[in-house]
Amino acid sequence: MTRSIAIGTDGLEITVDHGAEGIVVRLRGHVGIDSSPELRDRLLGILRGQSAKALTVDLTNVPYVDSSGIATLIEALKIARHRQTKFCLRGLQSSLLHLFQITGLLTLFETNGCGNASSAPKVS
Repeated sequence: MTRSIAIGTDGLEITVDHGAEGIVVRLRGHVGIDSSPELRDRLLGILRGQSAKALTVDLTNVPYVDSSGIATLIEALKIARHRQTKFCLRGLQSSLLHLFQITGLLTLFETNGCGNASSAPKVS
């Protein structure tokens, strides 16, 4: 497994782990108008540059995502589908899970069977 870590000037920490089951992007901090461009660059770079079978974005340590962050995740999902790469969200909880549920976004993303399924939320 290889790992790279980047911390932007806005405080969002992005950790990328390359493993046998795919790539896991772990985020720590707020995903907003200031940090979403950096996240977008990382996700699109991964999706366009490598032939990963699966890409999981772990939001366990993300307390806040604004509309620009959501747009970034949707754009990455669209590209992943085009490239036939499984794109998962993991670690949605509390207000973030509620946001994805009430907006209907949760139905767009895979949240179960994303590598380490034990940390994926159970949504009913």
